[in-house]
Amino acid sequence: MHNFNVFTGEPRKFDPTFKGPIYNRGCTDILCCILFILALLGYFAVGILAWSQGDPRKVIYPTDSKGQFCGQVGSPLEKKPLLFYFNIMKCASPLVLLEFQCPTTQICVERCPDKFMTLLKALQNEEDREYYKQFCKEGVDMRKVSSGQETFLKSNAVVEARAVAMRIFEDYTQSWHWILLGLVIAMLVSLIFILLLRCLAGVMVWVMIIMVIIVIGYGIFHCYMQYASLKGQAGSDVTIKDLGLQTDFSVYLQIQQTWLAFMIILCIVEAVIILLLIFLRKRLLIAIALIKEASKAIGHVMSSLFYPLLTFALLFLVIAYWAITAVFLSTSSEPVYKVFNTTECMYSRDTCKPETFNSSNVTTECPDAECLFAFYGGETLYHKYLILFQFYNLFLFFWCANFVTALGQVTLAGAFASYYWAFKKPDDIPAYPVFNSLGRALRYHTGSLAFGSLILAIVQVIRVILEYLDQKLKGAQNKCAKFLLSCLKCCFWCLEKCIKFLNRNAYIMVAIYGKNFCTSAKDAFFLLMRNIVRVAVLDKVTDFLLFLGKLLVVGIVGICSFFFFTGKIKIVEDAAPSLNYYWVPILTVVFGAYLIAHGFFSVYAMCVDTLFLCFCEDLERNDGSSDKPFFMSTELHQILLLEKHTKCRDRKIERPAILALIL
Repeated sequence: MHNFNVFTGEPRKFDPTFKGPIYNRGCTDILCCILFILALLGYFAVGILAWSQGDPRKVIYPTDSKGQFCGQVGSPLEKKPLLFYFNIMKCASPLVLLEFQCPTTQICVERCPDKFMTLLKALQNEEDREYYKQFCKEGVDMRKVSSGQETFLKSNAVVEARAVAMRIFEDYTQSWHWILLGLVIAMLVSLIFILLLRCLAGVMVWVMIIMVIIVIGYGIFHCYMQYASLKGQAGSDVTIKDLGLQTDFSVYLQIQQTWLAFMIILCIVEAVIILLLIFLRKRLLIAIALIKEASKAIGHVMSSLFYPLLTFALLFLVIAYWAITAVFLSTSSEPVYKVFNTTECMYSRDTCKPETFNSSNVTTECPDAECLFAFYGGETLYHKYLILFQFYNLFLFFWCANFVTALGQVTLAGAFASYYWAFKKPDDIPAYPVFNSLGRALRYHTGSLAFGSLILAIVQVIRVILEYLDQKLKGAQNKCAKFLLSCLKCCFWCLEKCIKFLNRNAYIMVAIYGKNFCTSAKDAFFLLMRNIVRVAVLDKVTDFLLFLGKLLVVGIVGICSFFFFTGKIKIVEDAAPSLNYYWVPILTVVFGAYLIAHGFFSVYAMCVDTLFLCFCEDLERNDGSSDKPFFMSTELHQILLLEKHTKCRDRKIERPAILALIL
């Protein structure tokens, strides 16, 4: 029995004075609170330093290798608004995301090349030679055959990649207002669904299950019809592998294999959902009853439905500050030039300036030396530590984003715990439960929120570093290192999921008892271990049902946006914008709709998790007698009886099965 308590802790004792979230509490994890404040001050200092050193014109205007802006009015390159990359493949490095610069020679051009050939072929014709001269660096003699041949070999990929980017940008400029309308519709659909779930929880859950199956089934039917319609058409039997990488993505929709792949994926998803519903059929009624109780709680705490708007606003500020700081940090670097030569030279790899290089004594002593672009950076102390500033910016972004999420979880947990531990509902529910819970979280538990967010941020940054190392090792031949890196990535992914789950339940305990993060995490862990069967059965089944709700909202909005942007709705056919890639706004709306639906359904999920932990504690503290009455409602008590009945029935089925196996 002693060893059992080591893993589960001691159950809660009856306390006649306990009436829910403790109001007489003190500040927790003060040291972490101070550390968080100092980190924020450092974050602001980095932002101010970046804004003083960066040049946002590098984002607005393309910049060539000499630091000149293409197309800027009043400059010598005013009539050359486009940027030509010599080797676009070098832009695939992850460091480009940090520096917003590509380590290859870039020149400003009036227009992109529209014909492609090797340098040797171009030199054979005067007209071709003059045409390609505009895509060479200044001072290059086109009559000399050099390593510049690689430039033109890559020009086709450069133009195609840039063309795709420009088409996507044009699609956004044409459809941004429709995308915004789609996101507003997603918000309204999510809110209406939540309100219906609050009023008709049982009916809406079954409607949700049936609708998800129907929506996915329609997707399978649509893919099959597209697959059948392409049968027999010329070129439709080409495989994706044979087709290769195409910049015109509509080409992939003209082959049968694409629609076959979509159909197989949707069939697998449909089969998994149906099988889960079949295996979990005994627990669905219990989960629906728990969702009904959560609907009642939300009905008495209606302001909780609008709290995600505050979370969205705070996350928007965090993301905006990180993005702006990242842009200014990235645009504060300068092009660095080095001396390159083929013969021995004492000035080799020294820093040089293209403007004064030809008049320097380097060309005298080393005739074949050239002053070429090496990398983006700088010689100052600020430039040397620029990469560290970027990682600090990324780390604080994760920390602040996790802190905002944690603040929302603690606030909602405190509000719903106030509802549960009110003996006479709704008379004993305190006024303004969400506002009071938010005030308690900020006043007393900023340090605890910062502590839990810091742990999660560290794991997330480690995952980013592992992804960066994975990119660097892609061309390596060391299979052992690749395998080890893959194992580390998997382990840290699992660790992040576990920490998120534990943090979520720890925040609920912080909201109820007002203890520090470590103590709350320990209490939450032991409480979950003492009710591990309920956690696996009740809590996770309700999470699955709420996930189906998110899929339903995303499916409805996604199908509507598909029919609109492809012009299949006759009523608004003329209003649909003319697009290069109709999937650009569709994917944007789908992704945004999922984030919006997740925000609204997270209120339900947090309510279910809070009621579940309070439910488990109520069972340990009280026994339902007149001296120790339950705080749970009659419906929740029926859930307990139904769960016991189901568990006993499962055991009766399991025992004969075990005996049969033994015999």
